[in-house]
Amino acid sequence: MEALDLDEVWWLVSPGNPLKDRAKDMAPYAARLASARVISRRSRIRVSDFEARNGTRYTVDTVRLLLRRWPNHRFIWLMGEDTVAQFHQWKHWRALARMVPIAVLSRPGYDDDARAARAMGWLRWFVRPASQAQNWTEWSVPAISFLRLPPDRISATKLRARNPDWYRRFSSRRRGPVHP
Repeated sequence: MEALDLDEVWWLVSPGNPLKDRAKDMAPYAARLASARVISRRSRIRVSDFEARNGTRYTVDTVRLLLRRWPNHRFIWLMGEDTVAQFHQWKHWRALARMVPIAVLSRPGYDDDARAARAMGWLRWFVRPASQAQNWTEWSVPAISFLRLPPDRISATKLRARNPDWYRRFSSRRRGPVHP
């Protein structure tokens, strides 16, 4: 949040990733939502079930709806460096890049893959230096910046491997939606 000078982060917990096998690669939605709420408590991160409530499946559709619903807000899309390699597989990824600036959060071991990603063949023309990241509201889109943050070696894949049933402790929690 400091690197981008953000007021807050909206963590939109996705009901499902079209590029993942739901049964194999994703814990139950309710558990992921409850876990996100626990992780983000006492922070300026607002966890939301926006996609589930609005029936959006693809990021481009979610962002389009966010921009329509909150026309006076400025949004930047945050994505992990590990995701950049798949970005070209996202529905209308170029259209998404033309809607909002993108900030890529560093992930140890993914720098080379991200920079060599297929989508970067097009996005490389729109890379902004991390030193200008706090000025993202002044950028015209498309714009993408790779942030060099202190490394965080925590990965969801490693956590799931260590404790495949992690989500069971969240499965019985019932809380109402948090809105944006």
